[in-house]
Amino acid sequence: MSAPAVAPTIAERALRVREEILQMAAGEHGAHVGGGLSATDVLCVLYLEVLRLRPDEPDWPGRDRFVLSKGHASAALYAVLAEAGFLEREELETYCRPGSRLAGHPLRRLPGVEFPTGSLGHGLSLATGIALGLRRARAGSRAFALLGDGELQEGSVWEAAMLAGHLRLGNLTAIVDRNRLQITGSTEDCVALEPLADRWRAFGWDVVEVDGHDHSALRTALTTTGARPTMVLAHTVKGAGVPMFEGDRRSHAVKLSPRNHRRALAGLRTGAAS
Repeated sequence: MSAPAVAPTIAERALRVREEILQMAAGEHGAHVGGGLSATDVLCVLYLEVLRLRPDEPDWPGRDRFVLSKGHASAALYAVLAEAGFLEREELETYCRPGSRLAGHPLRRLPGVEFPTGSLGHGLSLATGIALGLRRARAGSRAFALLGDGELQEGSVWEAAMLAGHLRLGNLTAIVDRNRLQITGSTEDCVALEPLADRWRAFGWDVVEVDGHDHSALRTALTTTGARPTMVLAHTVKGAGVPMFEGDRRSHAVKLSPRNHRRALAGLRTGAAS
């Protein structure tokens, strides 16, 4: 009798997601690699362990809702949706092709996507409205939003933060992918965000700071709820997992040549094996 198949670990699944991101970046249009890799672990823990979802019934009324405010990290989201069973892995090969459901920014017509996003600064407002609607409907579901840290320089983010804090939306969790880099350089050189945790607390949020690549810490943070909205500051590395991209703002958007695709995959797999 053959041994039963062993389910892949969350780390193994996150590695697969990173491989898929690099594969999409090797396509004709490239992909937003750096911020996708930094957000991979957050997305994996959310979709594979935390969110209440039914991939075979994506519009199930009892589901949790998730908004990818940093919509340019779509390649990471698509790879996670495939890993979670919302779409076939083969569809990832159509990324950014004419007529594909996998556009450069997420579209509502794709199962598992609640809103089209990518106009930065809007995602938290959407999630705040969702959380308020769920509370008024007396639903037990929760709303989540993942934001980029450079995105926090948008004033609309703080309008939503102020309202969510005022309404004490305990069913709302926001996550900031705090990799400290945006397309033009360091967030602190562009428009300083620190002391970031204190700013969210001042708006009436509970704040949890975690290593954004520690799956166990993320799981704990993302399942913590209270009487107020929760902000998870996930400290990450841009380009995480791929040495040639780590901590480099130039990894923000990349089109990989065949040679660099092989090099990136080799670095990813070597690091995972060590």
